[in-house]
Amino acid sequence: MDESDSIFRVLDASLNRVNEGFRTLEEAARFVLNDALRSERFKQLRHDLTEAAQPISRESLLRSRDTTSDVGTEIEVDTEYTRQDLRSVVVAASARVQQSLRVLEEYSKVVDSVVAKQFEQVRYRAYTECAGLELALTRKSIKSDLQDALLYVLIDGSVSEQQFEKKMTELINTEVDIFQLRDRSLSDRALLRRAKIGVAIARDAEKLFIVNDRADIALAADADGVHVGQDELPVSDARKILGPNRLIGVSTHHLDEAKQAAEDGADYIGCGPVFPSQTKQFDQFVGVDLLQQVAAKIKLPAFAIGGIDLTTLPKVIQSGFTRVAVANVIQASEDPRRTATEMKVMLQDASIRAAQSLIGLKPNRSDLIG
Repeated sequence: MDESDSIFRVLDASLNRVNEGFRTLEEAARFVLNDALRSERFKQLRHDLTEAAQPISRESLLRSRDTTSDVGTEIEVDTEYTRQDLRSVVVAASARVQQSLRVLEEYSKVVDSVVAKQFEQVRYRAYTECAGLELALTRKSIKSDLQDALLYVLIDGSVSEQQFEKKMTELINTEVDIFQLRDRSLSDRALLRRAKIGVAIARDAEKLFIVNDRADIALAADADGVHVGQDELPVSDARKILGPNRLIGVSTHHLDEAKQAAEDGADYIGCGPVFPSQTKQFDQFVGVDLLQQVAAKIKLPAFAIGGIDLTTLPKVIQSGFTRVAVANVIQASEDPRRTATEMKVMLQDASIRAAQSLIGLKPNRSDLIG
């Protein structure tokens, strides 16, 4: 096989890989995200790739094809046949597309420099679309994790990074779904380092990690989002910092504040303080009345917070809430795993009953609380 045949062989293989990759990404946009516009853009990229390759002789490409003697067909990597989730499928396809487009650009320079430039333009557009699709899937995954979350724990930064890492490691294997780092005593740099540690541990366990108040720290640490109070950044400004692919939670103390948070585009809200707690001191407590109002009016995921433990949790559940945020009740427990598990089981049972009531199913008497 002469040099010309070898070049056409490379081009043929790379064109096939890019088209296969684009199709994989298009299907993710179409069937996973139900995103017609994004799906159309990948379809257009496939079309433009075909147009860019028109000057290359198809006959030469076909004649150069020799799969039976391709030494690469016998090379296997273990990870090639495993994918953890939908996002990993997209990441792999994106890498295949981008690498193969670069190969097309380089090898086509020998055949036709104009074609090489067109491949380059497709490559640049592919970078943008691949990144957008991956971020969109990340957003979908985070939103899905939020919808499933029932137990949210707030933690401080501890006296050292080592102690914070130990605390996170101990809590990560409990039934907690979301962690929030809340510590106003730390310097910005110390807070950022704690946040990065927390993000890494939570991400390995496929759990969410939120930073309190500081959208800038959340972004720098690559956290899943930020939680703000009524005196902190408005949702719109936090969104400008974090972009569309991270969560924004808002503390609310009245129904009007809960409604406003929903209108502003918050992803979830915290409602409280419901009862007195050891963590923060308040002049007044909303009790379960606010919870009942929010449960009836607000569709966002809403977490009751403030003085919630195993003895007060039934009252929260009876108000219509199936999500809670806690702090000391788990961290100060002699057996954090057991405490978290007991709370989670109660919340899960309540969530199931709530779902059953929506579709008209009658809960069993043994499921009732109290």
